[in-house]
Amino acid sequence: MSARTRGRSFGREASHQILAGGSAGLLEICLMHPLDVVKTRFQIQRGSIDPNNYKNLRDSFLKIYHKERLFGFYKGILPPILVETPKRAVKFFTFEQYKILLGYVSLSPGLTFAIAGLGSGLTEAIVVNPFEVVKVGLQANQDTFAQQPSTLGYARHIIKTKGLGLQGLNKGLTATLGRHGIFNMVYFGFYFNVKNIIPLNKDPTLEFGRKFGIGLLSGIMASIINVPFDVAKSRIQGPQPVPGEIKYITCFKTITTIYQEEGYFALYKGLLPKIMRLGPECWRT
Repeated sequence: MSARTRGRSFGREASHQILAGGSAGLLEICLMHPLDVVKTRFQIQRGSIDPNNYKNLRDSFLKIYHKERLFGFYKGILPPILVETPKRAVKFFTFEQYKILLGYVSLSPGLTFAIAGLGSGLTEAIVVNPFEVVKVGLQANQDTFAQQPSTLGYARHIIKTKGLGLQGLNKGLTATLGRHGIFNMVYFGFYFNVKNIIPLNKDPTLEFGRKFGIGLLSGIMASIINVPFDVAKSRIQGPQPVPGEIKYITCFKTITTIYQEEGYFALYKGLLPKIMRLGPECWRT
């Protein structure tokens, strides 16, 4: 097969996966966004002293519905919708490109997948971070949906008051790099290695179960490992404890502060809704 033919084949495959994955991703966002709102609310609350403390998953859903009604679960939904297809394009394309580059180095297949995943996650993080800043800010707002600023209005406010840099539309970038880089490294590294070990099944139902099971286990492992970076990201991008005073600035300092003030388990806030969101994503792998 010529290089030109391989290029066209890769292009068609990439376009198909991006378009199909993007369409499925939009549906997934619409269905699972309430869990993302709850995850963010858990991550930004500072223990039982927080006046808006949620005791558990059920309590969080009841309180949000009681105070903010149904639309409260869909705050901040526009940024992830807007970035879904570009994010998948970057993730798929860079993962393949990093694999090609790593082919020139003598590495085991498992390590190649993990490093390529790390690279794709870091690249993906740069694309999604501004959208995450806007999304987290809107999700943290506990006013009713009608009182909340629009997505565009809130983005303009951030740019006008803080700019485009690491204190403005790109704040929390290091935490986002850690979250996406580690997740993709663990996910792709584990998924493709285990997938190659467990044999294919001729039965379509069993084959779907095999891929779904491997994807789900990969996602759970990656989520457990990367969730401290997710918590740090939410604290940096969300409202600060004292208005006008910036407490959470850098990723590792934020992680250290949370550990010292709230304990080890505070770094795993929002893990349950985070894992619950994995289901629809696993069958798209």
